[in-house]
Amino acid sequence: MKLTVFSSDGKTSSEKDFAGLPVFEGDKGLQAMKEVIVAINANNRQGTHSTKTRGEVRGGGKKPWRQKGTGRARAGSIRSPLWVGGGVVFGPKPRDYSKKINSKVKQLAFSRALFDRAAAGELAVIEEFASAQRKTKQVNEVLGRIAPKGKLLLVDAPFSLEAARAVRNISRVSLQEAAKLNALDLAQYSRIIVSAKALEQIIARVNGGKN
Repeated sequence: MKLTVFSSDGKTSSEKDFAGLPVFEGDKGLQAMKEVIVAINANNRQGTHSTKTRGEVRGGGKKPWRQKGTGRARAGSIRSPLWVGGGVVFGPKPRDYSKKINSKVKQLAFSRALFDRAAAGELAVIEEFASAQRKTKQVNEVLGRIAPKGKLLLVDAPFSLEAARAVRNISRVSLQEAAKLNALDLAQYSRIIVSAKALEQIIARVNGGKN
């Protein structure tokens, strides 16, 4: 499969064929992508949300008024769910949202997501993220030549400290290391720019079955 390869300054580009990139036909792997993305999002949930039942809300032990003779509805506690400041009926409690996904399903989803982005022309390669470009303005100019608009994901193996510092103030840009790249990362950005070194690791992951 051919990908566009940019120079480090983003001024020149060429088409290069990369052997080892996955190729799919039809809908194979799409269901795996859905399952993996749902699982990743679920595993990122903290599950710390909590509400109090009427038994957990402080106060309300005294009956607010007598049972009969007042003309008002019967009430046994000011912490009833019917009252403001009362408990919550069937409210959320801390829970574990995590989902387990088979490693082969993860591998299939990753390969399919990589293929889709590459086939759509939304995956570009840069020779390297030059450490000489330490200023945010310089890096922004380079990225603007490659992808003027949209959310960007930069992938390296790994990023130098200078490159990471230069990019962190660009709101539309996120960073990820090739070893940690997953199907959700590949699916949620408008364009993905990977360094040549990172692409080698990604291809090795696809062909070696490493997640």
